[in-house]
Amino acid sequence: GRLAQEMTTPEAQTDAGASGVPTPAAGELLQASRPFHAEEALAALMMGLLCLITLGNVLTRYFTSISFAFTEEFSVFLVVVMTFVGAATAFTRGNHLAITFLVDRLPPRGRVWQGRLALLCAVTMFGMLAWQGALMWWDDYQIGLTSPGLGLPQWWYTLAVPVLSALIVLRALQKLVRRWNSA
Repeated sequence: GRLAQEMTTPEAQTDAGASGVPTPAAGELLQASRPFHAEEALAALMMGLLCLITLGNVLTRYFTSISFAFTEEFSVFLVVVMTFVGAATAFTRGNHLAITFLVDRLPPRGRVWQGRLALLCAVTMFGMLAWQGALMWWDDYQIGLTSPGLGLPQWWYTLAVPVLSALIVLRALQKLVRRWNSA
């Protein structure tokens, strides 16, 4: 057919990869790219910091037989932040794990309502987590609790829970609004 004719032209042959399938032009790749999300950059930064801290600790332990115990404090914090940021990104993309055995058997309208209900449940759960995290942060701030490894104010760490829970609520609400408007 037409594709076979296009593939035999000299222009298509020079643009074709080893598999014989034409490679997309640079403009086509730019159009297919996703929009930038701050969560992705933050996750990359957290992962980079975690790798550097771990590498530094391993090298120090290897060459000096001394371990920096305080690095665990930062590492745990970075893993918690990455978990929340990953959850926010998953809500943005719609990539959360789901058991869809029953949902797949619903009629199309039932699947739409189930998706909305699931997002409302997520908003409720992360909203409660944001509230409880804010209470925990306030307690840490008022008491003046310090971290065990470095003696830093504990509220520096606990502030991540309500802030990032609120981010997840925002992303889930955005997804819910898009689903509501698309139906």
